[in-house]
Amino acid sequence: MSQIQIAEIIEQISQEIEVDANGQAKASVRATARLAGVDDESIRKALKSSADLAPSKLAKELMLQGFETADLTEWKTKGIPDVAIAIILEYYAYEAGRYCTKQARLICRSFNTIGIRAWIQNKLGWTKPASNSETAMTQIQLLAAIAQQMAQQEQHLLQQQQQQTEILHRLKAVEVEQDRVNTPCGHKYSVVGFANLQGLEISVKEAGTKGKKASALCRKQGIEIERIHDPRFGQVGLYPESVLIEVFKAEQS
Repeated sequence: MSQIQIAEIIEQISQEIEVDANGQAKASVRATARLAGVDDESIRKALKSSADLAPSKLAKELMLQGFETADLTEWKTKGIPDVAIAIILEYYAYEAGRYCTKQARLICRSFNTIGIRAWIQNKLGWTKPASNSETAMTQIQLLAAIAQQMAQQEQHLLQQQQQQTEILHRLKAVEVEQDRVNTPCGHKYSVVGFANLQGLEISVKEAGTKGKKASALCRKQGIEIERIHDPRFGQVGLYPESVLIEVFKAEQS
């Protein structure tokens, strides 16, 4: 899930999260389910099971943290408090087995840095009571700004990845061109340069083996082997294209 999609979810549930004058936050069952990446009925069933003889694993987790059965029942209509939201997200992030969701892990990771309460306060633009001269961004303005910022960050990342890909292609082309030498008897290449030109992957060991065979053919045909410095391998030989074609064909046959 991308940051853009997460921003869209946050904007969609903005009407279902709230923070009171004391800064205590809560969200509806539906909003909590959207954050966790599960359907709200799953959470409703878990909350309802707290009154059963065998409550669900999630209900047990909540009650172990000090919440009562009456609390869990009340949340279905009055909203889930911030502390409980954090427990629910952590459950679906790491403890729900095959029901764990990647979205819950991403959201939970964000909450771990600032806390669910601080996060909701921030998303809703809540601050301590301010003087009349102070102004604050409205909830919708803040959410829109955050969503736009996250989308811009993701777009910037995509552009960087595209630029890196283009740079790698250019470097490969430069490497091939650097390995090529114009001589009276035609183009000469190193083994690696020729392999790159052909779009072939070649290991250091394979390059060494092919280099020995190319050297043997050159000596047999009375062709002088030129050598150039290579930062990766030290001195490497340059062989006529015709010799390298013969070596590579022999390896493939």
